[in-house]
Amino acid sequence: MSAVPQRRYVITFGCPDRTGIVARIASFLAEAGGWIVEAAYHTDPDSGWFFTRQVVRADSLPFEVDELRARFAGVARSLGSESDWRIEDTGERRRVVLLVSKAGHCLYDLLGRVASGELDIDLRAVIGNHETLGDITRAHGIPFHHVPFTGDKQDAFAEVAKLVDEHDPHAVVLARFMQILPPHLCEAWAGRAINIHHSFLPSFMGARPYHQAHARGVKLIGATCHYVTADLDAGPIIEQGVIRVDHDDAVADMVRKGRDIEKITLARGLRWHLEGRVLVHGNRTVVF
Repeated sequence: MSAVPQRRYVITFGCPDRTGIVARIASFLAEAGGWIVEAAYHTDPDSGWFFTRQVVRADSLPFEVDELRARFAGVARSLGSESDWRIEDTGERRRVVLLVSKAGHCLYDLLGRVASGELDIDLRAVIGNHETLGDITRAHGIPFHHVPFTGDKQDAFAEVAKLVDEHDPHAVVLARFMQILPPHLCEAWAGRAINIHHSFLPSFMGARPYHQAHARGVKLIGATCHYVTADLDAGPIIEQGVIRVDHDDAVADMVRKGRDIEKITLARGLRWHLEGRVLVHGNRTVVF
């Protein structure tokens, strides 16, 4: 029997760089009895911004996570940051909703990882604009909702938003959803909506990137996991992966090889997001 993971609090924080930041945070935690088990730091010289991720044993503190958040808010303010921080409790399972279309390779991969316990998430629902992936989803015991996009897309997206928001998910994953989220949903799900794009962005944005890559005779194709913003395929990048191709590969070969990279890249990016390893600043990310 595998051991139960130790409950931890994950603190991610960003502020203008200055001396004494690490000492201030460490002193705050030490005074409360906090036992730090992971700590990572980065300063971006271009923006002058400081980033950190701290992991603390929950059982080392004499209070719960809400009290930790309330107390840390004062520390954040003293360091010049009102909102660029969060504290997550690993005792709360991460809720996830997937959006899909017809291509199933990313869904199959995530379902397999969840079923095997490799990806320990609370997969609440899969929403598809086609029925194609309904049977495989239900076979894994996950609710599947079909929302057709054959009529008014505004109405369809309103139904998708209703289905998603009732779960208040930590991540909304566009697992090859093939629909462009309207700006109001990009804003509502900012920092939670994650897309896998079948291209090594910023190259070959938009539709049919493998066809574009084949026409250019590229030797490397890839996939990009990024946060969704109103700017198409231009959100902050979480993770990227590549695979080599050559002159003998047809478009179909590139699609087949690319799908392997898409699956791995999406699973890795989703895991890092849910573990609180991704800090966003402007259109860039720091991944600890």
